[in-house]
Amino acid sequence: MRRFLFVSCLTFFAVSPASADITHAIKSSISLTVDGAASQANRVGSSLSVSGSNVTLGTVPKFGSYSAGTALGYTPGEFTITTAGDSFSYSETFIGGDNTPTVLSTTVTGGVVPALPTFGSTVVTSGGVAGNLGGTIATDGAISIVAGSAGTTAIGQVIQELTIK
Repeated sequence: MRRFLFVSCLTFFAVSPASADITHAIKSSISLTVDGAASQANRVGSSLSVSGSNVTLGTVPKFGSYSAGTALGYTPGEFTITTAGDSFSYSETFIGGDNTPTVLSTTVTGGVVPALPTFGSTVVTSGGVAGNLGGTIATDGAISIVAGSAGTTAIGQVIQELTIK
């Protein structure tokens, strides 16, 4: 019995104690976004093209005068057939570009762009309106998000990490 008690005591003290690293982390965040107003306007330019065969150009087609607030004008060409009875072709293409506006800037009022110059290519993005947009995260991790008006985004998250090594 003594031997058994002695051996069991040695075994008890020889076992190493348990060790573990425990890490606990709580990360929380709320992101509230209100879209900004934006506009992009690209003027379309004027172009003129002439081609033909068996024709003699009398009056050359040309652009008109250039002035602020107006588009570039155009005067068509005049032609005659060079050799009567032979086939001929004549093509004249004019694309009238955008007017040149006197003012090229816009104003954003309350998140909205009220007026833009009218160009051949115009893209407008209305601005968002915050309204009641808001959010909170309580100490227990409960998320409360209040929706805003148009053009808003609200994202809330709580991340809990438990690492045991």
